[in-house]
Amino acid sequence: MAERIARHQARRGTEWTTLAAPRDLTGTLHSSDGGPPRLVDCLTLWLSNLILADIDWQAEVAALADLIPRLTAPVVFVTNEVGSGIVPDNALARVYRDAAGLTNQRIAAACDELWFRVAGHPLKVKP
Repeated sequence: MAERIARHQARRGTEWTTLAAPRDLTGTLHSSDGGPPRLVDCLTLWLSNLILADIDWQAEVAALADLIPRLTAPVVFVTNEVGSGIVPDNALARVYRDAAGLTNQRIAAACDELWFRVAGHPLKVKP
């Protein structure tokens, strides 16, 4: 994972500042507000960190959704759509799949715009 992150950061270039928030995304967005736009990459990785750490992910998602309308600097959230495939055969994967769907719905509802990207093609879903 460290190698993957390093490659991803190298592609972005030096003009980006990285703020690592494996679990405290809400606190990080709150404390970094008022400056340049932020990119959260990605909600589903954050969610998996919460689930695997046995943190109340529903409370964390609710807190993030409540914070979004109060932020002054723009935030772009990247997430993965994991519910379009088959239903996983193991319990943890099913919990994660359902949690990701609920997280994406809750955060999308709190955002001003929603875009869906398929095979590199953007589709505006919410104005």
